[in-house]
Amino acid sequence: MRAFDCPVCDHFVAFEDSNCSNCSTSFGLHPPSRSMVTVDDRGALIDGEQWLRCTQAQTTGCNWLTPAEFDDVEKGRRGRCLADSLIRKEPATDDLEARDKLTTTAVNLRRLTWQLIDIKLPIIPYWEVEGGLAFDLLSSATSGEKIIIGHANGVITIDLDESLDEYREHLRASLNEPYRTMLGHFRHEVGHYYQSQLVESEPGAEKYLAECRALFGDEQASYADALTRHYDTGAPQGWRTNFISEYATMHPWEDFAECFAHYLHITDTIDTCREAGMVLRREKMRFTGPAGDIAPLENYDDVPVSWMLHDWKWMSLFFNRVNTSMGKDPLYPFELPGPVIDKLGFIHRVVRDTARATIS
Repeated sequence: MRAFDCPVCDHFVAFEDSNCSNCSTSFGLHPPSRSMVTVDDRGALIDGEQWLRCTQAQTTGCNWLTPAEFDDVEKGRRGRCLADSLIRKEPATDDLEARDKLTTTAVNLRRLTWQLIDIKLPIIPYWEVEGGLAFDLLSSATSGEKIIIGHANGVITIDLDESLDEYREHLRASLNEPYRTMLGHFRHEVGHYYQSQLVESEPGAEKYLAECRALFGDEQASYADALTRHYDTGAPQGWRTNFISEYATMHPWEDFAECFAHYLHITDTIDTCREAGMVLRREKMRFTGPAGDIAPLENYDDVPVSWMLHDWKWMSLFFNRVNTSMGKDPLYPFELPGPVIDKLGFIHRVVRDTARATIS
């Protein structure tokens, strides 16, 4: 995650902030410049274009700006920023219990959207094209139906109840998962979306399909049968030698989505370290460590994924030790065997090829 600073005093400000705690400047996040810009009651004039606060500023605390031209319900965005415009369904305004959960969940959606913008993956909203990216954010507790987290034809459904730590932790423990977060759900489900878009259906995607099947398996295998088998018998013996998680063993689609989520976990955390100026000094380590210092690159676009994962190996070791020093579970409780590294390498190549095509 990029580190942001106040446009007036250069004081650090968090991704979700709308005001500087040091000088009280009011600002908003301007995605094209990837920076916070000062705003007043009229918004902000940036390079001759008028920008306004997202209409969700007062409801979910959104601090993003949106072009004034989109302040029109007929244009799909409903005066919302790009991230919030992707919400297709949400709780009614009088459902206060669910709306409170929506506020927390929307932060994770904006973090996901920001990362997708940052790594230059295409975001084509549902209100622009049929099958475009959409999010249904609903609560099992108040909607009158069981909300199942998943993806289908561009629509990602998230159960807002999982924004509650106690509820989510109960599910994590009952499913024997080492990690379960709302941001993790968003990253996993958007992995399904991008597999369908970039590997399976886009013109030219066939160049990836054979390799994807060789690495992850044939996605045409019955998902219903795989689901039943997984919950009846669990992961196969020795799964750790080929998969990132037990859930990844269920079906090739889930393997891809789990690896895609981890790719986003790793790249975003490395970016956060770089933006903070973090460097692990080899000569300061009290154990046998890497051959040299670990200094995160500006980006890993033009290097093998093994370089990025080498840096991550040592950074995650540090973060795991910090967490356990605080009496918490390791931050990244996963191993990356050779086959998983190959899968992450494939995803890295698809993402970077897509980004280059988007830029050109």
